[in-house]
Amino acid sequence: MAVASALSIASLMVAQNPAVEVSVDAKAPATPFPHFWEQTFGSGRAILSLRDEYRQDIDAVHEATGFQSIRFHGIFNDEVGLYDPARKYTNPGQATQAVATDGIYNFSYVDQIYDGLLEHHVRPFVELSFMPKGLAADPNDFHIFWYHPNVSPPADYAKWDDMMSAFARHLIARYGIEEVSTWSFEVWNEPNLDFWDGKPKQATYWELYDHTAKALKAVNARIRVGGPSTAQAAWVSEFLQHCHDNNIPVDFASTHVYGNDDNVNVLHTDAKIPRDKMVPLAVAKVHKEILASPYPQMPLYFSEYNASYANEPNVTDSYFIGPWLATTISQVDGQVQAMSYWDFADVFEEQGVTRTPFYGGFGLIAEDRIQKPAFHAFAMLHKLGDQRIAVANDSILATKTKEGGLALALWNYLPPIGEGDKYTPEPSVVGENKTFEVEMKGLPSGSKVELWRVDGTHGNAIPAFDAMGRPQTPTREQLAELRKAGAASPPESLKLKNGKVTVSVPARGLVVLVAGPAL
Repeated sequence: MAVASALSIASLMVAQNPAVEVSVDAKAPATPFPHFWEQTFGSGRAILSLRDEYRQDIDAVHEATGFQSIRFHGIFNDEVGLYDPARKYTNPGQATQAVATDGIYNFSYVDQIYDGLLEHHVRPFVELSFMPKGLAADPNDFHIFWYHPNVSPPADYAKWDDMMSAFARHLIARYGIEEVSTWSFEVWNEPNLDFWDGKPKQATYWELYDHTAKALKAVNARIRVGGPSTAQAAWVSEFLQHCHDNNIPVDFASTHVYGNDDNVNVLHTDAKIPRDKMVPLAVAKVHKEILASPYPQMPLYFSEYNASYANEPNVTDSYFIGPWLATTISQVDGQVQAMSYWDFADVFEEQGVTRTPFYGGFGLIAEDRIQKPAFHAFAMLHKLGDQRIAVANDSILATKTKEGGLALALWNYLPPIGEGDKYTPEPSVVGENKTFEVEMKGLPSGSKVELWRVDGTHGNAIPAFDAMGRPQTPTREQLAELRKAGAASPPESLKLKNGKVTVSVPARGLVVLVAGPAL
């Protein structure tokens, strides 16, 4: 396919800016570029992992990104059934009797959940939440989420400690310490918001963390535990100081941020922060806090991030996410060990059962296995190498491949077409194209160049959904059509002319170029 033919008709109707000229040498000095943005993904709560569609979506995202672990809420929710002190059981030939103290925990669904992840080639990133009703200081302290997790502190920390110990012992007995020591155990979720009802919030969270970390480490010191798992990049400095001052075990720091988070809460400024700068600025803030802490080498995990924490169809369903993701990765590189995109698929029920495939869900894959532009953005960026070459342009990410070639991401970032929970149809003219003239040096002889795109007309099912009238419940035939419309576009083969290629990228489009001998 010729490059020009890949552009949308709408984008050809507008003038193009002067070309961006860049020269990249495959033999130039480079710095390590681990794929920190695709190691972990978030997901709907724990019990949803037993669904077939959830596991099919895992396979699709794993094939595209090779991701290593999944983080979800609610492994201690009552629907999982772990804490079960009142249960009766019957042994064959014996009368019904009360379960002994060691048998008050039922690991049946826990095992099915974690077995399922491992069978699909990903590990748990274990978020230790929420409170079993039978352990809660307030059994009726429910969060507003549709599935109503209990967010109360425990009534008795001795019983919480016992559950943590039993949980750790069981995981080690089932999977072995060599496996379990590769997992991360994160204490709770966003205790600075309404997911934790201890009062005062910070002091009572410290108490929860201290008990949890000590109980897990008492079972085996190789268990990796961390926190504070806060929203809005909060509390990390205070958390690390608390652990240091009180000799509390900690193996990593974790927090969250979203592109539309509040600038005052995250960065303590009245200045308006654009969506493409919020996550990088928050990461830089926490990175500096760690460097100034008693643990300057502490690993930093942003265990939730996305362009939006709300259901914004023109953000998380849109091809806008491609350049947003690329520019975010480019800016935070070197400051964070891992980031967990929230989340990998729209098998998700925080606001209730999904009513329609495209509502601004957080996932890479919409309901009924329809791939979104975000899916293709991650798949394309997975092709980048693991050594980064410095380039003096904020719309280019240049890397070396293991074969001695080059892999480049090029993008044309603009804010979303529409914002908020109502979908805004794409106008006839969406913005100016950006042209890149890329010189590639130092490539092996006979190198070829392939190009992948995600934009308004590549890897985007929304135009087909619009043409159907945006049905709330598409028919089986319409779903098949949407899956086809949302599939990745095939790569384009380009030829180097005097060592150069010219690429035009539509507004809010992302391109990945790979040049090398073995494509």
